[in-house]
Amino acid sequence: METNPTPPLMTKKEEDEVEKVFHKIDVDGDGKISETELGAVLCGLGSTTTADEMAVVMSDLDADGDGYIDLNEFKSFRWLGGGDGELQEAFDLYDKDRDGKITAAELQSVLRGLGEESSVEDCRRMIGAFDVDGDGCIDFEEFRKMMIGDSQLN
Repeated sequence: METNPTPPLMTKKEEDEVEKVFHKIDVDGDGKISETELGAVLCGLGSTTTADEMAVVMSDLDADGDGYIDLNEFKSFRWLGGGDGELQEAFDLYDKDRDGKITAAELQSVLRGLGEESSVEDCRRMIGAFDVDGDGCIDFEEFRKMMIGDSQLN
């Protein structure tokens, strides 16, 4: 019997945000993300991902092995098993000035790169949901908790 791993629980708001991101990446609207679509987003974020690296990313996300990432696979992915190295790379995509914090302006810049128009105030609200220390920014530890979920931390 085949079992599917249970993804970490998300709030309805988090689930809606994940779906929104999924649909932004799924440019052709076919309900699945191709390697080309994912590569285009990573390139838009400033990543220089090689073909071999893209194959690894796709294999990590494509649980059923059909060559595409569907919405459920996308929702299930939470940066598990990659370690802090991959998390740091993801964090660095947002932390444009490399000061160890993601500001509302930096988040807005990344969202614009994805074709999402959000005001700085919208970005402040998004950051506020995970800003544990109340400094108005997301540091690496807050980012880590957001990406892997509190239940995965010691």
